[in-house]
Amino acid sequence: MINPRQLAGFVVAPVLAAFALTVPSALGNEFELGGNTTASQVLPANVIAGRHYRIADKVVSDGLLYTYTVESEFGTFRPTGNYALQKILTEIQVIAALQEISRTEAFADSVLHAAKSPLRFGASMITDPVDTVTGIPRGLFSIFENVAESATSDANPSEDARIKQALMVSSWKREYCAEMGCDVYSSNKVLQEELNRIGWAAAIGGLAVSGATTAASGGAVMAFSLVRTSDQLNEALRSEPPSRLRIINEGKLHGLGVPDELAQKFLDHPAYTPRHATLIVSALEALQGVKGIERYLELCLRAQDEVGANFYQNSAEILRGYHLSAARLVELMPLLGIAAASAENGRIVISLAWDNGVYDPAIAQRIDYGRQEFEKAGFRQGFDIWTTGTASPRLKAELAKRGFALTDFVGRKVPITQ
Repeated sequence: MINPRQLAGFVVAPVLAAFALTVPSALGNEFELGGNTTASQVLPANVIAGRHYRIADKVVSDGLLYTYTVESEFGTFRPTGNYALQKILTEIQVIAALQEISRTEAFADSVLHAAKSPLRFGASMITDPVDTVTGIPRGLFSIFENVAESATSDANPSEDARIKQALMVSSWKREYCAEMGCDVYSSNKVLQEELNRIGWAAAIGGLAVSGATTAASGGAVMAFSLVRTSDQLNEALRSEPPSRLRIINEGKLHGLGVPDELAQKFLDHPAYTPRHATLIVSALEALQGVKGIERYLELCLRAQDEVGANFYQNSAEILRGYHLSAARLVELMPLLGIAAASAENGRIVISLAWDNGVYDPAIAQRIDYGRQEFEKAGFRQGFDIWTTGTASPRLKAELAKRGFALTDFVGRKVPITQ
């Protein structure tokens, strides 16, 4: 029997370096070379420039993921990955809408009203280090995070008022981002500053604003066709604060048989936001009864940054999609940092969240090694690779020769989240 722990024991740094075996010094003509490309070659023409932004023509490629340069009125952004690009394009439009609100007389009046609030640290919120969810300076956030559970009828009334205000700002941000289709936990500092500023005026100063009323200022162009995430999951992200999401995720992981220590390591991992964790746990929950769920959490611990977190989030969503729409999974069997699983149809599915793969020496070696290891374990019915992106014609041909069937752009058929 194949040893999943041995196969999973390849540390990724970053995650997609899992493909990077030693490359020969002199490459034969039989291999392709991954290299930079242009936005005009990989993006629809109507996406390259839009309201408030332009995407630079040079696109950096490591042979798997694209890194774009997006010049905007609000700064320069360099997202890695097609889904990360779509996320930035959405956030740029949200920033524009928020700045438009800040120029109104109603906003100015609300700021004056909020300044009279007993929550005095509000005025310094823009310049102080802030928590991305509430806009409260980090030193105070831990005090307020679980206040709903700790408040009692004997508490100081003025303290209760401050706590309620902090929670109101956090709640407003989640509601607004849900309506605008953006991530309230985003690492985009410009977005967070604007959300904090308007959120304070709305939640404390009484400013009447919602995503529904600001969306008309110009929505983001959709660069990639995607299936929507479930309404139930979106509602949880909208309504539940981070502390509550953690409790929910802990309960679900426990129900899946994940050891508590491993679950805590995953939920504490700095690369994952509460949104990342919730989306991953939701995807794994759909695999109830599949063996080796804990192995996927062990894979997730290898992420070193947001790129890695996005990779493992999308990889989990791909596995869920295969399980629900192609063939039921039997056992998760990670291979060298990459998610793989056996299925009831006798095939092995490999989940890859990449933009475009090419047939270079590292990938060629990985393909041959993976096939050899799985066939030694008795899996000879073939292999399915499901990916969020695509592959070069040469790589597709080489995969087919070796019994790998590639399904690309799976986000068009199963829910994959930006």
